[in-house]
Amino acid sequence: MKRPVADTIAAIATPPGRGAIGMVRVSGPLAWAVCEHIAGRLPPPRQAVLRNFRDAAGERIDQGLALYFPAPHSYTGEDVLELQGHGGPLLLDLLLQSACAAGARLARPGEFSERAFLNGRLDLAQAEGVADLIDASSRAAARAALHSLQGEFSRRVQGLLDELIAVRADLEAALDFADEDVPWITPQTLHDRTAGLVEICGDLIKEAAQGRRLREGLTVAIAGQPNVGKSTLLNRLAGAEAAIVSPHAGTTRDLLREHIVADGLPLTVIDTAGLRDTADPVEQEGVRRAWAALEKAELILFLADDRDGLTDADQRLLARLPADVETLLLFNKCDLSGRAPGRETTPGGRVRLRLSAGAEPPQGMDLLAAEIKRAAGLSGAPAEGLFTARARHLDALHRAQAALRLARAHGARNTAPELIAEELRLAQQALDEITGRFSSEDLLGRIFSSFCIGK
Repeated sequence: MKRPVADTIAAIATPPGRGAIGMVRVSGPLAWAVCEHIAGRLPPPRQAVLRNFRDAAGERIDQGLALYFPAPHSYTGEDVLELQGHGGPLLLDLLLQSACAAGARLARPGEFSERAFLNGRLDLAQAEGVADLIDASSRAAARAALHSLQGEFSRRVQGLLDELIAVRADLEAALDFADEDVPWITPQTLHDRTAGLVEICGDLIKEAAQGRRLREGLTVAIAGQPNVGKSTLLNRLAGAEAAIVSPHAGTTRDLLREHIVADGLPLTVIDTAGLRDTADPVEQEGVRRAWAALEKAELILFLADDRDGLTDADQRLLARLPADVETLLLFNKCDLSGRAPGRETTPGGRVRLRLSAGAEPPQGMDLLAAEIKRAAGLSGAPAEGLFTARARHLDALHRAQAALRLARAHGARNTAPELIAEELRLAQQALDEITGRFSSEDLLGRIFSSFCIGK
């Protein structure tokens, strides 16, 4: 999807603020002119050369390294110049002004990566892997983002596409040459192959969902009646005194959010007000906000006091929890009840943990950590080839899977093969959106505008 680009772009590629080193990056046909304007003659390709840098008026402002990467062997696939000097904001701004005076313009957010995509240096999933690597909040997320940048996700999608295209080719040949006695593909073979595509797509969806969890994390809400240890549990998970802990019921009146990383999994943990009927208008608002947070959560930790077990009030609250959100039932304060920490599953399939967040040292927190990872689909060590994924990737995979399932169903009912061919075409189109073979300008704009400037 190479597109001609006439202009030259420039941006400061290092974070804002003071630092030992700062860099201005330039890409486009006038990169050589920018270099001559600021740093003198063009350096040899891919060799760092010490040069004096001059501003738009020709005055020397800094000394640093100039590197030149001629097209197509550069990040963007165009001529690229990197000027590495001292990291003072004023110096970098003067360098950027000088680059613009030589014919460059200010780059948009993500425009360097966008040009790398448009010039075939990266596909769309790899380009998104660049942003995910920069934004990674854990080592596991960084490793998965690197796999995406190196093309692991794209290779998996391409493998599915290769199988799909092969089936489409045989089916289209059978339709085009229906009058000839050539067995391009039998109904049973077509059914078996589409069923195989559904299975491969399902496996890819599971891995992509794991990758999305590593990138975006999990929103976990802590709920329960007042004074069952919700704030204590939040503090244990956060590893700090984030919430006020008091023996008086109703201490927490508002939502408290903590962003933490638990064993490589980013979590947004929300401590909510105790769920009860109250005449206090401030506490009423806190309870209302608590229920709203529970509706939006991806996992609910419902606490009960292990000394009391599940009370009638607990049962009523559990019945009101959103049915489509997984709930872990935690019996807290087991040190006071004299029971040992443990895990069990109810006849209805709900996980029950016995723990004590307030004990010194805390008890059963390892069981809780394992259950949170299981609920996120990340139980066990992350797969070696795990890659990051985004909501749009999962949406495309689900649409491809739905089309493949329809194709399989049409084949099982011996429906007209033209309908099967159309569903296979739609599945391929959905998969092509992931790598960018099929994408709208609006989609590209949304994706690259979320990148940082200079990348």
